Amino acid sequence: MKEEYFKWYSPHLHRDVEMLVFGHAGFPVILFPTSKGSFHENRDMGLIGSAHWFIEQGLIQIFCPESNDAQSFYHKGIHPHQRIQNHVAYDKMICHEVVERIRLNTPVSKVAMAGCSFGGYHAANFAFRHPAMSVICSV
Repeated sequence: MKEEYFKWYSPHLHRDVEMLVFGHAGFPVILFPTSKGSFHENRDMGLIGSAHWFIEQGLIQIFCPESNDAQSFYHKGIHPHQRIQNHVAYDKMICHEVVERIRLNTPVSKVAMAGCSFGGYHAANFAFRHPAMSVICSV
């Protein structure tokens, strides 16, 4: 199974961001990690392995970005307003840096959103905030 690692500077988050991509073709799925999880969490916990057949057949391609939870919802040392601003910056990063990159490389106009636990929250939140970009919300 093809696995690619990406790291880039995010102008929305003002820091480097990491992401793993699994597969060579297929419908794009953004798979968020759980609370404060790492970009490699879904691979390490076996979730990517459970979708191996679908990935190998070129039916789906899974994108696993890192979370921003430690700088937003779980950062108790800053004011709640700043936590939400940090979350909005993460949302913009997903929208303008991850989804746009996916859309440039695939003929599909929409992207599936998925995640477990707090990743499910991110999937639902993104899908409801950006219905023109996302099609599936898996919680």
